[in-house]
Amino acid sequence: MKNFTSHQKGIAAVLITAILWSSGGLFIKLVPLGPMQISFFRCSIAAAFFAIVFRKQVFYANGFAIINSIIYGTVLTFFVIATKTTTAANAVFLQATAPVYVLIFEPLINKTKYEVLNIIIISVCIFGMLLFFIGDITPGQQTGNLIALASGAAFAALFLGLRFNKKEFQFSSIFYGNVLVALVCIPYITNLPSLSIDVTGSLIFLGVFQIGAAYAIFAYGIKRVLAVEASILSMIEPVLNPVWVFIGYGEIPSINAIIGGSIIISAIVIKIILGERKNRKQMSAG
Repeated sequence: MKNFTSHQKGIAAVLITAILWSSGGLFIKLVPLGPMQISFFRCSIAAAFFAIVFRKQVFYANGFAIINSIIYGTVLTFFVIATKTTTAANAVFLQATAPVYVLIFEPLINKTKYEVLNIIIISVCIFGMLLFFIGDITPGQQTGNLIALASGAAFAALFLGLRFNKKEFQFSSIFYGNVLVALVCIPYITNLPSLSIDVTGSLIFLGVFQIGAAYAIFAYGIKRVLAVEASILSMIEPVLNPVWVFIGYGEIPSINAIIGGSIIISAIVIKIILGERKNRKQMSAG
């Protein structure tokens, strides 16, 4: 890595993060436990990882950080429930709609007008979302799809919350979010079956690598790349997630999910690119 520039190291870090995040669907599917039981172990291990790696940084929090931790805990829990109750593709693609909610609510918060481009992007993404609810869908899948949508909305709220709070409290929001989920899920582990080595290994991977190490690597990478680069590279997660699940679990996404997911991801990437171009023009004009 000595021959790589700081920028190249940043790109590699964000790319590795996206790949680690994308592994969540497969391991959640493979672990034969309920979503709240998986959430307990996943978040307990992640919280311990954060406490060991980031130490004092994770314990300092303000009121806004606690609110963000509650929102983050909701994101974590809803994603596991959605992945267990619908297809991994549906869960991750619908959670990836988070930027759409940001486009909807940010002008209301900042009291600014809606841009024509944003209205078009929102309309296209809503059409993509609707495709997940059309076709041969079981009641369980329908519920999972709705929870995945709620996860996307919570993710958007977290994004806005982290943006409005001081950066030094971001680690504490993530740490306390994991702690909160672990505490809420304690009643669900009273009658656990014996855990095999494979299941234990999968749970450790989810906590240490899919959440803990991924966030640490992302924190390293985000300081060395442009926000637009990080946003586009992060879109690799929802693309790879159903691929790993198909390879390791044999779950095949529906045609509607593939089309809807492609529409949503494409619209978001186009928005990111066009938004960056607009920012550059404004900076050069100023």
